[in-house]
Amino acid sequence: MGALVTLDLADDSPVLSLPWIITFGPLDDSDEWEPVVCGPYERAHALALAETVVADEELMAVVEPVLPHASVDEIRSEIAQAKLAAEEDEEEYEDEEEDAEGLEVSVDADFDAEHDHDGHDLANHDGHDHSHDHSHDDEEDFYEEVEPTAPPSPEEVRAGFARIAARLSGS
Repeated sequence: MGALVTLDLADDSPVLSLPWIITFGPLDDSDEWEPVVCGPYERAHALALAETVVADEELMAVVEPVLPHASVDEIRSEIAQAKLAAEEDEEEYEDEEEDAEGLEVSVDADFDAEHDHDGHDLANHDGHDHSHDHSHDDEEDFYEEVEPTAPPSPEEVRAGFARIAARLSGS
């Protein structure tokens, strides 16, 4: 059995009327494959489809709304709101962490003596030098910097929405 993740919304939330997508991916890090994104659907249909697929398989399904923003400013505003919400969540977490101060923490010195900072087992050392640098700064050199294309106007985006809707409905 897999897992389904979605937003917990009030019954009168306007977000319920948005189109929804489902992203299916591996349930844990041991499986490595590209997620599959399906939709758009009405929320009830997305939830039913996702529940059915994950019922028999070890998959994660994320059901989320598609925000039909038609301009760069709307998208940036949504990103800013998401960042602000994350910062507020972090502050709340830090407050809870402060409340936990004074609790005793047990440290396994034997484990620390047998494993380096990357979790390598030093007791069963295979001769590999584990003192090397694990940074991957050279990966930045791999990607070519590309100038962004000009964004479409809100009218062009809405016209694209209409074309997509026509394709999805078979018109």
